[in-house]
Amino acid sequence: MDRELESFIRYLATERGLSDAYQLSVRQSLDALSNWLIQKKITLSNVGTEELAAFLHERKKTGLSAASLRITTVHLKIFFRWLALREKLVMDPAEPLLAPRPEQTLPETLHAQEIQKLVDSIEASTPLGRRDIAILELFYSSGLRLSELCNLRLEMLDEKEGFIRVTGKGNKTRVVRVGSKALAAIADYLANERPSLVNKKTSSHLFISVRGTALSPDRIRQIVKQRAKRAGIEQNIYPHLLRHSFATHLLEGGADLRVIQELLGHSDISTTQIYTHVDRQRLKSLHKKLHPRG
Repeated sequence: MDRELESFIRYLATERGLSDAYQLSVRQSLDALSNWLIQKKITLSNVGTEELAAFLHERKKTGLSAASLRITTVHLKIFFRWLALREKLVMDPAEPLLAPRPEQTLPETLHAQEIQKLVDSIEASTPLGRRDIAILELFYSSGLRLSELCNLRLEMLDEKEGFIRVTGKGNKTRVVRVGSKALAAIADYLANERPSLVNKKTSSHLFISVRGTALSPDRIRQIVKQRAKRAGIEQNIYPHLLRHSFATHLLEGGADLRVIQELLGHSDISTTQIYTHVDRQRLKSLHKKLHPRG
């Protein structure tokens, strides 16, 4: 096993050109298998599908997550396929293995009252108050990704019609509605704060820093976290949380999933369907709390 493992790692490095990190990950998976085979007194030539399934089952019992088991299964598959192709084994015992389904983690969200608390905690008259209110309102109003908000330019905003043109993943452009409160906050920022931040080097980016430059993603993350901390919100707040809240609250309000998909810029409806799980969790919780026999 050790000799074949070393040959396989060299193959990944020289012929496939895979990274050191990937090689290390594969080595860890196969080292665990090698130790298990030694413990069970099973030689590599006698490894079958049942033995590999038993190894994975034991790994699961030790607390390995579904995601890690999935990666381990992939490593077993590529290793034993390589052995079979080089006629080191008569057959590929890993071929029938099924990788565990990935765990579906539900996105965190904020209550509407918490978002109101977050925005209300900012005094518009304080330095950069109008800008930060506009940023938070737009995140929640339109469900933008962080990169999309960073890249917004003045020419992409139609204040009269209440829309923005956004360039999202895959360089795809979509038109997104901006709510009345977000529009009002943006108008206030553009009229009463942005002009004082502009200098000769300023581009047409909508949101700019005290130096007149476009805000970086890291800086916007920092702004959101700092504002949440000052508002007394203990939950970990980040820009994507506002996007999740936007989608969840639309769904709770009765919006069609296809509409939410379009607003979020998801190319596949399956990505949007995670929010139906959030809504079902909420309904289950309410039923348990409010129904006499919940």
